[in-house]
Amino acid sequence: MKSPMSRLISAADESFLHSVVLHLDTCYMKIDNARAPTNPPYKYPWAEQIHDKTHLMTRRRQIFEGRAKVLFEGPEPGTLVQHFKDDTSLRNRARGVITGKGVINNRISEYLMSKLGDIGVPTHFLRRLNMREQLIREVEIIPIEVVVRNVVAGSLASRFGMKEGTPLPRSIVEFYYKSQELDAPLITEEHITAFGWAIPPEMDEIMSLSLRVNDFLSGLFLGVGIRLVDVRLEFGRLWENDQLRIMLADEISPDSCRLWDMTSNEILDKDRLDQGLGNVEEAYQEVARRLGILPESGPTDHKGPAVMQ
Repeated sequence: MKSPMSRLISAADESFLHSVVLHLDTCYMKIDNARAPTNPPYKYPWAEQIHDKTHLMTRRRQIFEGRAKVLFEGPEPGTLVQHFKDDTSLRNRARGVITGKGVINNRISEYLMSKLGDIGVPTHFLRRLNMREQLIREVEIIPIEVVVRNVVAGSLASRFGMKEGTPLPRSIVEFYYKSQELDAPLITEEHITAFGWAIPPEMDEIMSLSLRVNDFLSGLFLGVGIRLVDVRLEFGRLWENDQLRIMLADEISPDSCRLWDMTSNEILDKDRLDQGLGNVEEAYQEVARRLGILPESGPTDHKGPAVMQ
């Protein structure tokens, strides 16, 4: 006869159990810089049930690993698990690590994707699973990075000899070919359609969604005293009931946005690491704090900032 605790554990939500194991695993790594033992001693029988079940759950097939994220097969057909790493890449292609970045980016991207979904922007985001992972729809990624620029910065300043920080009279949309080997070259819409990466109707939808996302995020960040200098977006295709939908994919975080403080122009994104400014972790935390999502108390516990026009 099963105990009440056994019945409780067997009916527990799998995502919760998964987060328990990941948290315990992190604790073991901090203690002895090694993974938790395969069969640790358990004081309570129900703890062994958690280990047995989640040990199987964490044995997932890896689909793809990029510079900052890893994709695993999801628990249901048509889903993936997106894992956020602390790793990052610099402009000189060197690798770096921003401690805790994956946890913060997971929360920020969850929050912003949810907000965009609320206004009708289709996204791949489904729900957050734990501190570093979220469940997403499996989409066919279009190999294009869309950059929407509001202020002169980065390569735009160097290409045209312009002063960084100069406001643009209107947002500029640029396209880059998604290729690490080629260092993401700047491309035109003619390249995209000629090489078959997307067709003209898809490009119209991508352009419309990109400007809409930029407008919304600019207002949201303005409400917490942050200027959205530019944002890098990715999109994917999803078939639903024989209909093709273009939807926002990847992530939205200080890894994919240039974020400056409205008053001081202090950099609050990955450029701090590229420029050797230090306090990178604190900058990411500051963005999360201003958005009202830094405490680890659940995605719906904080209303966050109001959107300003």
